[in-house]
Amino acid sequence: MLLSRSRARLKQRAARTAGEATTYLDRRLPLLDVAKGTLRKAFPDHWSFLLGELALYSFVVLLLTGVWLTLFFEPGMTEVVYHGWYVPLRGVRMSEAFASTLHISFDVRGGLLVRQIHHWAALVMTASIGVHMLRVFFTGAFRRPREANWVIGLTLFVLTVLEGFAGYSLPDDLLSGTGLRTAQGFVLSVPIVGTYLSMLLFGGEFPGHDIVSRLYSAHILLLPGALLAGVVLHLVLVFHLKHTQWAGPGKNNRNVVGKPMFPQFAVRSLGLLAMVCGVLALLGAFSQINPVWVYGPYRPDQVSTGAQPDWYLGFIEGAMRLLPGFETRLWGHTISWNPFLPAVVFPLLFFLTLYLYPFVERWITADKGEKHLCDRPRHVPVRTAFGVAGIAFYGLLLAAGGQDVLAHVLHVSLNGLTWALRVAVIAGPLIAFWLTRRVCLALQDHDRTRLLEGDETGEVGQSVEGSYREGRTPLPAAERHVLLHRDVPRPLLPPHGGARAGRRSRLKSALSGWYYGDRVPFPGGDGTGQEERHHREGADRLA
Repeated sequence: MLLSRSRARLKQRAARTAGEATTYLDRRLPLLDVAKGTLRKAFPDHWSFLLGELALYSFVVLLLTGVWLTLFFEPGMTEVVYHGWYVPLRGVRMSEAFASTLHISFDVRGGLLVRQIHHWAALVMTASIGVHMLRVFFTGAFRRPREANWVIGLTLFVLTVLEGFAGYSLPDDLLSGTGLRTAQGFVLSVPIVGTYLSMLLFGGEFPGHDIVSRLYSAHILLLPGALLAGVVLHLVLVFHLKHTQWAGPGKNNRNVVGKPMFPQFAVRSLGLLAMVCGVLALLGAFSQINPVWVYGPYRPDQVSTGAQPDWYLGFIEGAMRLLPGFETRLWGHTISWNPFLPAVVFPLLFFLTLYLYPFVERWITADKGEKHLCDRPRHVPVRTAFGVAGIAFYGLLLAAGGQDVLAHVLHVSLNGLTWALRVAVIAGPLIAFWLTRRVCLALQDHDRTRLLEGDETGEVGQSVEGSYREGRTPLPAAERHVLLHRDVPRPLLPPHGGARAGRRSRLKSALSGWYYGDRVPFPGGDGTGQEERHHREGADRLA
């Protein structure tokens, strides 16, 4: 009896102390108000929004496994003689970096498992960020007010690629050393300053003695710090700007319909975290990746047979293989256009285009309002066609990056395959653009038919006159709402004055007409007089 009373007093005292501490902190830091709003924040319930979380949780696995690996890795270029458990390489001279990688793989308990989980997590994170960016692009989730978040997300992708390349190069094996040698060729191809940049990065003539230690510092400190800061800023903007959502009954630009952060969304998100950790652990345990002991230590006079970069850098390799080798000598300087154009200029222009795209699309649009509802890709045929053409272009370059392996496997001429890929890289994206645009319009027409006539029932009836008619059932109200939602700006009308109008306004009107002109009219809403007057006023303001 006395024991139960003392326990009750302790519980009351603990509750009172916790309440006083909470009140004390809340008076100085308004934590409770922030926590209430955050915990009840709604998140849309759709699988495509989990792609960003997949990248986030892969990053968490990378941080945990990376911290463990740093305890055993030695980023040195000093040569040592290997005397570890891997018998085929005993007595071989190698760098400290490669020897410590072998030590992690064969001597440290669980070292190979953690190494492979780390490598798989890097690939999954890069892939999930790429697919997440595609989802944002095709649904128009980069539009106002999320242009800054698009820039941050794209920067995170670039940093992830650099982080992956730095980590891939650390073991100093023959395959990663070949990649470093290729990267040095990229740097040397920069006119005038290429030699100085190479000496600065490598600390002397290739391979130097500083590159692995410098990559190690960037890999464990600089790039992870930049990634962590970018992820935090990205999440803060997502919370502040609200999450985009798919159109549906009760959903508009002023609300977010979904599950609250706690407990429903938090439980589902923790479940995804557990699944990511489990899948990566299974991959690390049963699927071998980057077996550096097979390649052996790096030697400048050797090249790994069939060496291929990771998929996220394979398109650069493909561009190099397809562009003929030629150079120009001017004023005592030799400019090697290959690899300078495909490895330096092309990636810069490619990512610059991606950075500027949201602002270009916004410039040719008269509607400046905020957009919180996702576009269906079929409703913006030109944007969707651009995305598919870009995917086709990347895929062809990636295939070209391994054209020697493809030629060997397919038993075809390497020269013939190279020329076929050169033609395909030019014609393929154009065909993909045209075909995707037509498919989007066909899907719009299909939606219009469903709205007007309903869905087919599969039944055929005969009228009293003897004619046959297929049976159709009206669409549910919720599905009609989704199909009818099309928040796509109408093209700007030509400005008053015709040829006398400003060149900028005429260009903007022409681009707007080409970008938004192709659409199938839907019943009950497109092309009202009020919309025409609105866009005419927008065109007049341009003039």
